[in-house]
Amino acid sequence: MSSFSSDLLRTLEERGYIHQITNGEALDALAAKGTVPGYIGFDATAPSLHVGSLVQIMMLRRLQQAGHKPIVVMGGGTTKVGDPSGKDESRKMLTDADIDKNIAGIRKVFERLLTFGDGPTDAVMVNNDEWLSELGYIELLRDVGPHFTVNRMLTFDSVKLRLDREQPLTFLEFNYMILQAYDFRELAQRYGCQLQMGGSDQWGNIVNGMELARRMDGSELFGLTTPLLTTADGSKMGKTAAGAVWLNENQLPSYDFWQFWRNVDDRDVGRFLRLFTDLPLDEIARLEALEGAEINQAKTMLATEVTALVRGREAANAAAQTASDTFAGGGSGEELPSLSVGSDGMRIGAALTALGFTASNGEAKRKLAEGAVKLDGEVVGDPGFLVNVAPDTEIKLSLGKKKHAILRR
Repeated sequence: MSSFSSDLLRTLEERGYIHQITNGEALDALAAKGTVPGYIGFDATAPSLHVGSLVQIMMLRRLQQAGHKPIVVMGGGTTKVGDPSGKDESRKMLTDADIDKNIAGIRKVFERLLTFGDGPTDAVMVNNDEWLSELGYIELLRDVGPHFTVNRMLTFDSVKLRLDREQPLTFLEFNYMILQAYDFRELAQRYGCQLQMGGSDQWGNIVNGMELARRMDGSELFGLTTPLLTTADGSKMGKTAAGAVWLNENQLPSYDFWQFWRNVDDRDVGRFLRLFTDLPLDEIARLEALEGAEINQAKTMLATEVTALVRGREAANAAAQTASDTFAGGGSGEELPSLSVGSDGMRIGAALTALGFTASNGEAKRKLAEGAVKLDGEVVGDPGFLVNVAPDTEIKLSLGKKKHAILRR
């Protein structure tokens, strides 16, 4: 039984999104009474976000589904500074053109998951460069500076952890939390934004923004964070041996995206279905109760539903069909990743690493020695084996039961 009365907080609680919340009772009453505009910020450091950001995007989706207004804040301004949270090194500097290009790429995913427009609950995407770049340095120091103490800033995890590890923290990055706090106050004034959401590592930054708005304008704002998302084995969500699991098709084929979800740990299935799909909670309860080989039905459902949300239903169905053809029918499937080995061929270990199936040639050698690698169903154990493909033909390369690709000339 949920402790909240509003659709918004009840849904967020039941689906596992809430880690910390400021004055939950007052926010609950506000959300039950009218439309609450809420925001999450995303820095534009790459042309796509990855799976690690998906829980935040889904929070904005839940906000809109509950009749409230999502504000997607692209950090065109803060990207120029760099968030020190959880990092040991400074961020690479990007040009304005790079940042604009990245924002255009990132917008594509939001357009699938949110409804944009001019209505009271329609999503809007804004760029904090609009106000941050117009802000004079003396003006910032005079109006905002007095509300921050260095003593307190040094206690925040994003700063403290970097200093504890004796890693340099530039003055540029030290300013990040001030700019993010200013964002919240500015959004409250421009859009009536009352809620900032984010990952648990953003708690200090969110509280800073609430405090700044209270001191400068006397307004009451709210904050809500999600738990740090890790998989059942303790690893960070969205990171694999082959690299980040990107949300955009240009950065990662839909079949690979589908496979990432199909291969999650059995223990994560129920939690991920609640966080990353729109399936009803009673259906999720049925799926996560499946045992033995039947849990694969739930994992296939998870993969297909998440892929449908992020890539579209057509891409999801094509990926599911390819997986079915590959695993059940022994076929090659149309959506499998492919690699050209050239007319001179390619060593099998190099092919495994080039496809991202193994993180290094050393790992490829181990997998070959274990008998886990097959070419067209035949085990290959020699790391020096040269794969040659005749013109207009193809060979299926498999690592274990779940990773398959097509090798072409």
